[in-house]
Amino acid sequence: MTADRDAPEHIAWEGKWIIAKQRGRWEYVSRARSIRAAVILAVEDGHVLLVEQYRVPLGKPCIELPAGLIGDDDSAADEDPLAAAGRELEEETGYRAAVLEDAGEYHSSPGMVSESFTLVLARGLTRIGAGGGVGGEDITPHRVPLDRLEQFVADARQAGKAIDVKLLLLLGAGLLRGN
Repeated sequence: MTADRDAPEHIAWEGKWIIAKQRGRWEYVSRARSIRAAVILAVEDGHVLLVEQYRVPLGKPCIELPAGLIGDDDSAADEDPLAAAGRELEEETGYRAAVLEDAGEYHSSPGMVSESFTLVLARGLTRIGAGGGVGGEDITPHRVPLDRLEQFVADARQAGKAIDVKLLLLLGAGLLRGN
């Protein structure tokens, strides 16, 4: 592995949003222009806010935690992760959070993608709109009771929808109990 770690990095392809790279035997992608992501865990009153959005790479809708890019607009390259999370939560779900808390940086698929995301906890939720995203994102927000989450996910799978790995944050305890 040392040879791979010390090998020079080569850019195979670069687009507006991602860069395909190679280092030694490894091929992976990263975000262009140091763009980062914020993922929002909004749990309150026994409910969690989720979103459903068609994902082209998967070829089907995906059930996810609300999320978005930090600094994806050239004029906002130094955008604060909490500000981005608040903006994305409102755009996608129609809820505003009174409190946003940084819960750390995480990597979702470190063998293939160098991207990390900041997990943001959202509290003090107030519904201010319908959600659905901006610019044709066509997002469907879901407010799911936590005690029905496993069934909600099972029903989504049965309907042919993808499930984002980050939902394991919420499903993990049930999986460990054998549910």
